[in-house]
Amino acid sequence: MSTFAPAPGAAPVVRQVLAQASMETRLMLRNGEQLLLAVVIPVIVLVGGVQGAERVDLSYGVDTFAPGVLALAIMSTSFTALAIATGFERRYGVLKRLGASPLSRTGLLGGKVLALLAVELVQVVVISAVALGLGWDPSVDVLGALATVVLGTAAFASLGLLVAGSLRAEATLAAANLVYLLLMAGGAVVLPATAYGSFGDVVSWLPSGALGEAMRAALGDAAFPVRDLVVLAAWTVVGASATARTFRWE
Repeated sequence: MSTFAPAPGAAPVVRQVLAQASMETRLMLRNGEQLLLAVVIPVIVLVGGVQGAERVDLSYGVDTFAPGVLALAIMSTSFTALAIATGFERRYGVLKRLGASPLSRTGLLGGKVLALLAVELVQVVVISAVALGLGWDPSVDVLGALATVVLGTAAFASLGLLVAGSLRAEATLAAANLVYLLLMAGGAVVLPATAYGSFGDVVSWLPSGALGEAMRAALGDAAFPVRDLVVLAAWTVVGASATARTFRWE
């Protein structure tokens, strides 16, 4: 007869992070508002930008807009949607319960980033299909594109969690949407930094500008965007460090 010998203890960290990522992915895919922000709005910007540029005879076409809209999609999901969702999770006590589990702040960040990458895969497929239908002919540096997606997601996710973990849910909602609109209009995401004149030298150091420029280099010039990836990595370190120190579970 065997003896029952329980072995209480936390699951390995990797398993905790993967379980959190799986749950986060399912929640995001079930949320219609987040899918609207993640897919529908970027597609509207892409189609509207290309059609509008053709009508007013601008020098920018689908080859410029497609990488920029992919960068916009990453920013909308990993920053705005994540910040808002996490802010209301704090308000309703979801994070308080997670805080009582063995999951650490770093594990929570890791799980959310993995979930974002899963959702962004859907975004890339949909937006790329629409762009190809509009005549996009990309020249791709695969490694550069992958590094841009990963570092761009990590940078904006850490900043989104920083906002969500510091402000009340209503303030997070307002701040995340305001920052999103400002960066979309003037952060060199959709359009290249050169479109902003001398101000382009400033916005290229923002995470939005670095993400947009890196995406255009990797998907337009088939170049590995070293400088922009370093900027994104620096923002990731700053955001993750600040989040780990200031994030409040309730």
